[in-house]
Amino acid sequence: MAREMALWLPRVSPGRYRVIAPRPALAHRRGQVWEQLALPALARGSGALLCPANLAPVAGRRNVVMLHDVAPFVGDWYGSVYGNWHRLLLPRIARGALRLIAPSETVRGQLVELLGADPNRTRVIPLGVDPGFGRSADPEHARARYGLERPYVLAVGSDLPRKNFALLDRLAGPLRSEGLDVVLAGTGRSYMQGGDYAARVLDYVEDGDLPGLYAGAAVFAMPSLYEGFGLPCLEAMACGTPVVASTSAALPESCGEGALFADPHDPEAFAEALLRAATDPVARSRLVAAGHERAASLTWERTARAVDAVIGELL
Repeated sequence: MAREMALWLPRVSPGRYRVIAPRPALAHRRGQVWEQLALPALARGSGALLCPANLAPVAGRRNVVMLHDVAPFVGDWYGSVYGNWHRLLLPRIARGALRLIAPSETVRGQLVELLGADPNRTRVIPLGVDPGFGRSADPEHARARYGLERPYVLAVGSDLPRKNFALLDRLAGPLRSEGLDVVLAGTGRSYMQGGDYAARVLDYVEDGDLPGLYAGAAVFAMPSLYEGFGLPCLEAMACGTPVVASTSAALPESCGEGALFADPHDPEAFAEALLRAATDPVARSRLVAAGHERAASLTWERTARAVDAVIGELL
């Protein structure tokens, strides 16, 4: 999100924006120290400070903050340091910001209810899909690179309990007997509480390989217990892959008619939905068409123009 806004906002409104970014070495915790201590001074004199990645300087008085979710407040999915830090900062950031931007109505409501945000200062702006995710994506390179010889169910995301990859791991055996492998692509981070899986785990995947992985999948699965938006679902839709998502949080809102939905606590129901999306020609055709239409309506340029309009309210 930060990368896309840094690219698109100067394009949609030349001369209005300058990008302030930490050195690459300042990642994760060190980057958050930089954000709290150095960024306010670097942004001094600006009409507004847009923070696109869920945090902002508490001392900032002209903050516009993009809050993508409130996961630390709705589940015990993080280590104590990470979780406590966010639970300490987010309410202060939310109450002090000039504007809060949420990716979904689900998150907007949670900002007001859980963080005490002023509803009149909140806006909803959906995320966008990069044009690299499309029906022209080549699945053959990804299949060859990762040794994917059989049809597969794909899931993408960090190794985090709220992603509920344990459900797909539980279904790996039954789905294999139906001709479908389960493939998990993502990363693990030390501040997240992860797990070991019997399904095929690809760990970190290069950005350039993701469109091909999506396009080559028989079905994309997102069994998450909580999502503020669910961008990988939209990326899969753009690549022409049918999607099965959980009924939790913002996923039904974000996916619309472009996905099948199943209870993430019901393994049988989720397996049935995956098999239907992968093997039923009628269901598959409907999902591919509806998913492509849904993804095509969400672009990063559209997101940037909407964010620019929010900034324009303040300048």
